[in-house]
Amino acid sequence: MNIPDPYRLESHPLLIIVSGPAGVGKDALIRRLRQRGHPFHFVVTATDRPPRSGEVDGVDYYFVSGDQFARMIERGELLEHAVVYGQNKGIPKQHVREALTSGLDVVMRIDVQGASTIQRLVQDAVFIFLTASSDCELEARLRARGGDTEEQVQKRLAAAREEMDRLPAFDYVVVNRDGELNSSVDDVLAIIRAEHLRVDQPVVAI
Repeated sequence: MNIPDPYRLESHPLLIIVSGPAGVGKDALIRRLRQRGHPFHFVVTATDRPPRSGEVDGVDYYFVSGDQFARMIERGELLEHAVVYGQNKGIPKQHVREALTSGLDVVMRIDVQGASTIQRLVQDAVFIFLTASSDCELEARLRARGGDTEEQVQKRLAAAREEMDRLPAFDYVVVNRDGELNSSVDDVLAIIRAEHLRVDQPVVAI
């Protein structure tokens, strides 16, 4: 039996997938992680949807045209891609590889459908499911952020109920309650610390 030498254990960069239904606060959680000073590399998702008010190209998303997105698929440049609410979204493969070599933990914000694909490709990633505390809370958030028609809101709510069925496939769940974002960030930081303390921490490869 090989017993690891505690004086020679190394901590490797984690690949952390933050997923969950639309409106649960994935973007807000990642922004607060930054504000709290946790060092990590955020891999920006590419999408062919137009930016919402306040979103910045290259920071929130890489905003590309439909033709550009199609070319990225043809060239095999995306680690995963999916159509989400009629919009194309995908993770640039090279960005993930470069991020992992930086020595920092790598965080990806991704929809539940995309997370399922990543689970098949990268089993050593850490998968965190972020959720609201109730359907009512989620509906209120979707309406408050604006930009969606009533039909779109109802589609997102229906999709969220289906996505909750994917919860058992994740490693962790964090409930992001209204007004308690810092508590959710604390939970995510605790998960990250625990993963770095694993004796059998794997080296993530893409």
